[in-house]
Amino acid sequence: MSILDETFQLNNQNKIPKIAFGTWRLADGDQAYHAVAEALKIGYRHIDTAFHYFNEPSVGRAIKDSGIDRKDIFLTTKLPAEIKNYDDILKNFQESLDRLQTDYVDLYLIHAPWPWSDINLDYRYDGANQEAWQTMEEIYHSGRAKAIGVSNFDVHDLKNLQTMWTVKPAVNQIEYYIGWTQPKITAFTKSLGIQVEAYSPLATGGLATQDEIQKIAEKYQVSVPQIALKYVLQKDILPLPRATKSEHAKSNATLDFQLSDADMAILDRIPDTGQARHNVTMG
Repeated sequence: MSILDETFQLNNQNKIPKIAFGTWRLADGDQAYHAVAEALKIGYRHIDTAFHYFNEPSVGRAIKDSGIDRKDIFLTTKLPAEIKNYDDILKNFQESLDRLQTDYVDLYLIHAPWPWSDINLDYRYDGANQEAWQTMEEIYHSGRAKAIGVSNFDVHDLKNLQTMWTVKPAVNQIEYYIGWTQPKITAFTKSLGIQVEAYSPLATGGLATQDEIQKIAEKYQVSVPQIALKYVLQKDILPLPRATKSEHAKSNATLDFQLSDADMAILDRIPDTGQARHNVTMG
């Protein structure tokens, strides 16, 4: 069985494909359209986009033109991080559905706990995030989002929602890659039964210079990106690799090998490359 056919089970019992095709930095128009169309041809059935990737129209068009039954595609999009109030959330969500040419998404995420203009500032948007989550729950109960979740939420942010949620987030999408595994938030998220998703699982290319990873890749006769993605999956975390070339998309989904415990331990000790996390992205 291909990894593209395997699934994790979310805490609302829905199934989610174990690997997603990420679309961050794929420009709206031909680039995003052709990348998603090719990914669907290869066999990807989990597509991840966001309002702030500005490519929802192309993603939606590629899905529609694929001829694949909508129910067979798991589609994620995200609420802009700066939108926290009830009316604007509902308005923006409907706009995303319209751009995607669909009447529901499989997963809808709050893209971040803070507005993008306030990334890494100390101020906490606790009240605003609680209002946002109440609205997300309403969307979930309407059936227009089959699951809801968050992105870039740390332990404090999840505990803040935990005081009031009636629907637990199904997913927390965070930056995660060899050398940057965010152990505190990862462990806490998992302890709540929330699926961790890994954006930037290839550290935006930063892992290619790591000799230890290269040695392990040579041992298994695979590429460094394949090692990086398999590492994430063996942590029971869902990676979202992006690819602009068909051969890379195919390679990212060819993961029919198992890393040994010893090699996983070596990868656990790889130092942070610093390639992606110092400026939290919209991944």
